[in-house]
Formats: sequence, structure tokens, C-alpha cells
Amino acid sequence: MIRPGKRRAAGRGKRTAALVSLPVLPLAWFVALQEHPPWMPAAYLAYLLIVIVVPGTMFWRRLTGGVGWLSADVILGTAFGLAVEALLYPLGMLFKMPFAALLMPALALGMWRALPRRKLPERPTPWWSLAGMMVAVGVAAAWFVRVGSQLIPLDGSNALRPNSDAPHNLALAGEVTHHFPPKVPYADGGWLTSHWAAYDHIASTHWITSVPLDVLTHRMAPFTWILLTVLGAAAVGMLLTGRAVAAPIAAGLVVAGGDLVAWPWAVSDRVFADGLFSLGGLTNPPQAFSTVLLLPLIAVTALLLRRRAGTTRAELFRLFVAAGVLVAALALTKATTLPVYATGLAVAWIYLTVRAGRLNLRALVLGVGVAAAYTLTFFFVLRGAASSVRFDPGATFESLADRMGGGSAVAVIAVVVVVGWVMPLVGALLIKRRVARDPMVVFLVFGFVAAVLGASLLADRGDTQLFFVRTGFLFGVLLATWGLGSLERRQYWVAGIAIAIGVAAIYWGRYRSPRSCTTANCFGQGLTVALVIAVLGIGVFGLVLRGSRRTWAVIAIAVLVGTTVSPTVASVRRFANPPLTSYESIAPGGIEAARFIRRNSGSNDRIATNVHCHQPRASHCQTGSYWISGYAERRVLVEGWAYRTRVDDTYPAGVQGPYWNQDELRLNDEVFSNPSRQLIETLRTTYGVQWLLLDERVSAPPKNLDKLTELRFQLGTVRVYQIYPPPPENPFPTRTPSPTGTPTPGFPTETPGSPSSTPSFPTGTQFPSQSTQPVPTGPPPTSTTPTFPTSPTFPTSPVPTQLTTTPGLKSP
Repeated sequence: MIRPGKRRAAGRGKRTAALVSLPVLPLAWFVALQEHPPWMPAAYLAYLLIVIVVPGTMFWRRLTGGVGWLSADVILGTAFGLAVEALLYPLGMLFKMPFAALLMPALALGMWRALPRRKLPERPTPWWSLAGMMVAVGVAAAWFVRVGSQLIPLDGSNALRPNSDAPHNLALAGEVTHHFPPKVPYADGGWLTSHWAAYDHIASTHWITSVPLDVLTHRMAPFTWILLTVLGAAAVGMLLTGRAVAAPIAAGLVVAGGDLVAWPWAVSDRVFADGLFSLGGLTNPPQAFSTVLLLPLIAVTALLLRRRAGTTRAELFRLFVAAGVLVAALALTKATTLPVYATGLAVAWIYLTVRAGRLNLRALVLGVGVAAAYTLTFFFVLRGAASSVRFDPGATFESLADRMGGGSAVAVIAVVVVVGWVMPLVGALLIKRRVARDPMVVFLVFGFVAAVLGASLLADRGDTQLFFVRTGFLFGVLLATWGLGSLERRQYWVAGIAIAIGVAAIYWGRYRSPRSCTTANCFGQGLTVALVIAVLGIGVFGLVLRGSRRTWAVIAIAVLVGTTVSPTVASVRRFANPPLTSYESIAPGGIEAARFIRRNSGSNDRIATNVHCHQPRASHCQTGSYWISGYAERRVLVEGWAYRTRVDDTYPAGVQGPYWNQDELRLNDEVFSNPSRQLIETLRTTYGVQWLLLDERVSAPPKNLDKLTELRFQLGTVRVYQIYPPPPENPFPTRTPSPTGTPTPGFPTETPGSPSSTPSFPTGTQFPSQSTQPVPTGPPPTSTTPTFPTSPTFPTSPVPTQLTTTPGLKSP
């Protein structure tokens, strides 16, 4: 018999162990972001805690009633807070209130006091469960330090050689920061017909914390979403299984789980798997953000479909409100997420309706809400723009064959890839039979199958159909977690050894692939080697144990789940090599020039540029240049327009489609080849252009451009000119005597953008003409110090800089 004193000591020891493991989260945060000044991660963390975590948890617990664990409610509440922020920020921007997210604490407090209170049934999270989650967090942080943070350089010479993904994301973040509704910032002539809610969080954080936009877009927001995916999967796993052991299992599968990437190119210092922990979460903010939002939506769906006993109509209404917020935010975030969710929901609705013999209204209401959100998004956000996704079965595998070096073994590649995709489903076989009737099992299975079918039957020129699988892998992770979390305590050591056998098998297959695979048609050899080793391991281990059929099932399924382990740990062993281009797609001095424009302009100022191609002076112009609008955070008249296709060294040679407004493009280019006063005035008055950015690698500056505008910045190969209104035709008219005998100066008619009054000068004052004070037009300096010309030739009267910019919200 255990004495009470020993029990109390053991309880204190467990609490101490739990408290010791919790600091891993903030420590991982600051270690992963150590390359930045400490105030940046501290400011972001303070914003996240005060504006997102605390209000989001209060919203979540009041609307849903909680899931039974406070730790899970905090994690899911944080994700719910991001959904609320994604909907609140654009509403604030409509009324010129970019700080609208600061209202969230007050709104949460009001809801907390307004809605009736009730004691939520809760269970404490065991210390070992928290410790297991923190181990996964530590692995994620180590991976981010060694791999994730190295993929997109923020400074140095490598920052000038990105592919088009990073500048494109930065341009959209800058657009959402300063304008709503958003337009295409790098081709300012049409509305933005893509999903933008992921950038709401980046923009709101930028306004309130002053952390630079590129740091938020390429570092802090992606790392936050990675951590929330790891922890969110753990929270949903606990809800689905009702067991705390599911938390470390789910967190570990998110970090390590993937597909059977057995071909040689997958074994590198970067994770190319299509699992949750892949490059797609770093280079595509909407995909990463949609995964974070999908987790609490799955949790709400479980609370609704499982029909928790004693639920009142008011509580049911609040659950639908929570689901509506998440569905609306997801509809604005990513096009490939809701279809996967909706397919699983539709099959679950059919299953519940048939089983009960009557219409299941809860699933039906959820389905109608998803359809309404998707329809409204299509017409009012995407503005009815036609999708580039087409029905083309097998095109995905042909594209993968090209990426793997070509060859005619497309059928073999298709089998290998599909088997690798569906392998996480085997974890569902461990779910006990009485639990398998749960509607959430049906929901997860068919959602995952829909994701695989979508990626196999659809095609897009940018391979965006693969994001169906990246969304569906979350369903596979939860199914595998559910199966492994259903084991008895004495079976976990068996499952652990079996998973290790599977991991060894797939790593041996990857290790053998480069040596054994010598032709273009042997992509299945690595998988064959891995599966043979896995089968041998299952047989040997099973014969040693001589267990029951359940034990054999645990061994076989755990080995197969182990084979899906991605090369996450292998990639941590060395730093990543950024996927850079062989040329400088950003002009030397271009980032500094764009930031100069941002500091000296209003949010509504426009830029004209001679930069359109991703590679300057290339034989084929890849019109995927977005860096000016990204770093300047201003709209560009015409920069690039191939915004639906990633552009890098692997893009096929050829010219993208022509720009949709050829007259505008001709006018834009003519100012950099043959400028005139009339042409510049047309740009200023008709198109609102106040700045010109010229890259000398594209074309030499015209000789008379310095005389028609003012050279404001020069560095590297980049020159920045500012356009001013023309001077009045008669700036110093003859004084006309007034009837009272007092001379009254005559003033010219005001020109838009000029001062409201013009000072008078003595009659004999001499003013320099444009020919007496030319701007130096020598070659660009060889040093890294920018040149700021101090002798402007135009206008002749002093015009303050701030009077030439359009007033607007200034970013911090």
C-alpha cells in the first residue's frame, strides 16, 4: 500500500517534470530565431500571447465548451484566435483601422462575461504527454534552425538570387498590409484573384509590432505555423482518442511522418516529402496557415457529429458559430483545403443518415455552410476567375517523372507514389472495432482518399494539385495516431520496436537507391528493397514474440507506419542549400532602393519600372519579377505578370502570355527609353505614378530623364527617380495694383500635388535654370554606400517631399 506522503511526493515530481518541459517552447522559439535582434521575436511573442492566445482561448472555450484538456484548449484556441484575426483585420482595413486586432482582448472579455458560465469537465494532461510534445517541438526547432531558416536568405548576396516564390509572398503581404480590397501589386490593373487570408496575420503583426515584413513572411509566421501544426495535431489526437498518449504520437508523426520517398532525389538536406513537415509549409504561407485552421475545425466537427450528451440548443448554436468562423477563414486561405474537408463531411453525413434512418441535420448544416463559404469566396474574392486546374488523370505522375530525370516508367512511378501517399491509412486498422463506427473515422478516411484522388486526377501547370495531398496528410496522421493511441499499455514497447524496424527499412532503401538504381526506369527499386526488409522484419519479430493475432497486426502496421518516416533527422545533420538561381534575379542595390521608396512615399504611391523579367537580358523573358512591390510595399504599374507559375532555373524556356494591357505596358516602357514631359505627366496624372525605378542591367538610363525628374537614390545598378508636378507656366506674374492702392500678387492656378500657396519674391531675384544645375549622371558607384543627389534640377521652387506623395497609412 502506497502511503499518502509518497503519493504527494510523486504528484509533485510529475508536476515538476511537466513544468520543466514547458520552457522548451519559448526556448525553441528564441533559439530558432536567433539570427534576428532579440526584440523582434520578443515583440512577436508578446503580440501572439496578448492578442491571439489569450483571447482565442477565451473564444474557444466559451463557444465550444472545451475538449476536456486545458492544454488542448489553449492550443486549439490559439488557432481559433488566428481565424478571428484573419476575419477582423480586413474589416478594420475597410475603415482604415489596421490595428483592429487589438480589439480582440476586449471582444473576448465581453463574450466571456456575456455568455453563461459553466464548469467545464477537464482532465489534467500527464507530464509525460507534455514532455513528448515538447520533444517534437525541439526537433521542429532544430530542423528550422538547420534547414527551414536557410531556405530563403534575407540578406547578403544570396538574397539577390531567390526563385519567384519568396518575392511573390512578400509582395502579397505588402499589398494586404496597405490596401483592402487587395489588387495585384506587381501588375496594378486588376483585383487580386487569389486567397489572401494567410497574409492578414502577417500584416496585422507588422502594424502592431513593427517587425519587418520580410522577417515575418519568411521566418516568424512560418515557424509559428509549424509549431501550431505539431501541437494542434496533438490536441486533436487527444480529442479523437480520449487518451493523453495520443498527443506525443501525433506530434511525433507530424515531425517525422511523410510518404515513401525512396527515390534518390528525396534524400537530401531538405525534406521534399508531401507530408505536413515539408517545404510546402515554408514556401507557401496559405498552405501552412490552412493546416493550422483545419485542426480546430476538425475538433469542432467531432464535437458536433459525436452528439455530446446534454448539449442544449444554445450550446449547439455556439458550436456552429465556431465552425462558421473557421470555415470562413479557411475559404479565404486556400482553395485545396475545404474540398478535402467537404468530401469527408459529405460521406460522414451519408453514413450517419443511413445508420440512424433519418436525416442528420448537424452534418447537413455544416455542409451547407461550407458550400456557401466556397461560393461566396469564388464570386466576391476570386471574382469568378477561371481556375487553371484541369481534369487530366496521370499528369501529376508524368510531371514527377520529369522531375526525377525522365524515363518511360510513369506507371511504376504512379504506383510507388500512390502507395507512399496512402501508407498512413494503415494506422486506421488498429482502431478497435467498436470505435470504428465513430463518424470521425469515416470522415478522416474518405477525406484522405479524396485528397489522393484530387492529386492523381487533376493537374495544373504549377503542380498545385499536390496541395490536396499535403492537406490530406493531416487526415492520415490523425488516423495513424488514432490507431496507435488505441493500443494497450503493454503493447507500446512492441509497437516501438516495430516502428524502428520500418524506419531502418526505408532508410536502407534510400541509402541503397543511388547505388543500385543506375537507369531512369528503376524508381521502384528503393521501395522494393525497403518493403522486403520490412516484411522480413515483421516475420522475424512476430516469430520471436509468438503473440496473438492482435500482436501480429500491431507489428505489421507499426512497421508500415515506420516506413513513412521522412528524412527529417537526416536533414538536420547539415545546413540546407538554399534553392537559389544561378543569376541575380534582384538587381544589386535593388532591395535598398525599394526600401528607400517605402520610407519616402505614401501607401498609395505607384512605381513604374523597366524590370519585367526574372532574369535580366535573358533570351526568354520569364515574366515573374515581384521583388520591387515586395520590398517597397507599393504597387507597381507593370513589373511581372506570370503570377500563377513559380519561376526559377528549372522553368522551361519560353515566353509567358502577353500582358493584358499592351497600351499600358508600352507607355510604361517608353518612359525608360524615350521620356518626354507629356509622357511623364500622363503616367503621373492618369496612372498615379510618382516613382521610377530603373535597373541599368535592363536598359541604360536616358540622358534627359534626369532633367525631367529628380534622381533620389542610386546604388549598384539601380536608380530611383521621383516625379513632381510641372512648374506653373508663369510662376512670377506682374503685380497688379488693387483698388485700394495696395499691390496684390497674382497667383497661378494650383496644380494637384503642389503647395497651397506660392511665396512672393523681389522682382530682381535670379533663379537658376535647368541647364545651370544638372544632376550628376556618372556611372554608378562601386562602393556599397547609396548616393543621394542633393542638387535637384526640378522643380525650380522649393517643393517639400511630403507634398509630392499621396497621403496614406504609413507602415511602421
